[in-house]
Amino acid sequence: MTHDLTARWTYPTTIHVGAGKIADLAAHTAALGMQRPLVVTDKGLASLPMIAGIMTQLQTAGLQAALFSDVQGNPTDRNLAAGITAFRAGAHDGVIVVGGGSAMDVGKLVALMEGQSIPVWDLEDIGDWWTRAKADAIHPILAVPTTAGTGSEVGRAAVLTNTTDHTKKIIFHPRILPALVIGDPELALGLPPALTAATGMDAFTHSFETFCVNSFHPMADGIALESMRLIRDHLPRAVQDGKDLEARTMMFAAAMMGGVAFQKGLGAVHSIAHPLGAIHDIQHGLANAVILPYVVAFNRPAIEGKVARVAHTLEIPGGFDGFQAWLLAFRKTLGIPHTLADLGATTANADEIATKALADPSTAANPRKMTESDFRRLYIAAVTGDLTIS
Repeated sequence: MTHDLTARWTYPTTIHVGAGKIADLAAHTAALGMQRPLVVTDKGLASLPMIAGIMTQLQTAGLQAALFSDVQGNPTDRNLAAGITAFRAGAHDGVIVVGGGSAMDVGKLVALMEGQSIPVWDLEDIGDWWTRAKADAIHPILAVPTTAGTGSEVGRAAVLTNTTDHTKKIIFHPRILPALVIGDPELALGLPPALTAATGMDAFTHSFETFCVNSFHPMADGIALESMRLIRDHLPRAVQDGKDLEARTMMFAAAMMGGVAFQKGLGAVHSIAHPLGAIHDIQHGLANAVILPYVVAFNRPAIEGKVARVAHTLEIPGGFDGFQAWLLAFRKTLGIPHTLADLGATTANADEIATKALADPSTAANPRKMTESDFRRLYIAAVTGDLTIS
């Protein structure tokens, strides 16, 4: 198949990776010109010693830091509004985001939207909508991931749920790419096995889906393949022994690689996972992990050759069928449920999920052209465990 060999490629920011790198947070913050940073995290992390240590480090360095943690698992416009209010109340001049994808999304959007006069929905990732924003009103962002999953710390987009219609929207602007990232694996040592598995499979899904997208991006393809290899080797170790620093470091790298690669596009896994998260508040990485093999089966006519390349890279015999068998076994090893029914989803939502999935921005890049009927069948298959879908 001949593809259009024209494209625009972008790559990320300065990343400091390694155990103990969090000790340099205050110095990096000051170097970015922040004197009054707002630290954005989620409710689960806010009371942990890690956050207390970060706040102490910043304040000891003379920085007027404050903490904001009104962030839920699938963040909403209400979380964003509360964050903007906190930013203004403290007269802050930048954002430090500490946490997983949810905190990253809210923190990046607070930095983006505090100085804007238009609604956040006007900056959805459609065409050149991002040019509507006042670029010089966007505040600097420093990102400190605590999970190895979304890769949002190296991304130029954020996902937000609209509480009016319960849809997830992807908001984009090039300048919400964090200016600096600290990837310290010691911050992930206390992450529970189930969340380690779910976030790790989120990273795998990013890399797998983007590799299967048809657009021309050989650099992203190479990064995606290596990301999947790292996850194959290190995610089981991180799940089995949360204090395995090498495994945690490699997973941080793999997640960021997936976040870089998926500028190429995603696909139907994310198209379904986004409305699932908005409607049922299902953790995003877990939804991706459960849905993935059903989309692999459905997309087979369009991706069989690419999946054979993935299987070769991961040293899995048997081409497409071998990869699918490995994927199912890999998920089982990690404790990932097999169906969406195991997460509480039912077929009663099939029509709503299908409609919203078709409208999701990820759908356009799916290797197989999708219809609402296709999404309905896919969703029902993932709820019931039907891997024969085609």
